[in-house]
Amino acid sequence: MTATFEAWITPIMIGGLILFMGFIIWDLAKQSQAGRFGTLMLFVVLGAGMLGYILKVIITWLIERGGGV
Repeated sequence: MTATFEAWITPIMIGGLILFMGFIIWDLAKQSQAGRFGTLMLFVVLGAGMLGYILKVIITWLIERGGGV
């Protein structure tokens, strides 16, 4: 029961955290009046870590599935 709960709740909570971090980046851009280019740069630079994590999860899933990369 606990393993099933953890298997379901972990991706949901991490997805929620990623969405919340996106909101934080957007709010930071809005409060600092960054403009379009500044907002884009904030999302590119600060979102790179989130993108790296998402790619790691996808690559790990592909390797564990046996498909390789």
